[in-house]
Amino acid sequence: MKKLLFCIAVFAFTATAQDKKLMHCFAFTQIDAATPADWAAFAKATDELPGKVPGLSKVWHGKLARPMGITQVDGQVSDEDRKKLMAGESVAAKVKMVRRQYGVCMEFASQDALKAYAKHPEHDAWMKVYEKVRVAGTTTIDILP
Repeated sequence: MKKLLFCIAVFAFTATAQDKKLMHCFAFTQIDAATPADWAAFAKATDELPGKVPGLSKVWHGKLARPMGITQVDGQVSDEDRKKLMAGESVAAKVKMVRRQYGVCMEFASQDALKAYAKHPEHDAWMKVYEKVRVAGTTTIDILP
């Protein structure tokens, strides 16, 4: 019985510790002019992040199995129309379709680790490599446990 209680306690502690993790994922549109060398540098820089950034344990990156089609407003949206949209109302606007073909997911120890990563010097260095393969703008989601 003591062994069973010990196992349950260890499992509960482990599950609680894992519950703090966060998955930060984003999809992006490739730059057509990106060279194979640009992509190789991106892969290398991305793969090296977990060893350089505290709280970042794993990364995954690659081409999406199914590219995402995202509609974006083409042009300016007035403050009045923005308020209507936020309230769930419809507005007339020109839109364009953007294709996201690639993605990255990063496993962080916590939300605080993700916040610290945004200010970390390695993030800035990685962004310089990332910006050579992607069109500005991403579709980002953060998944909590």
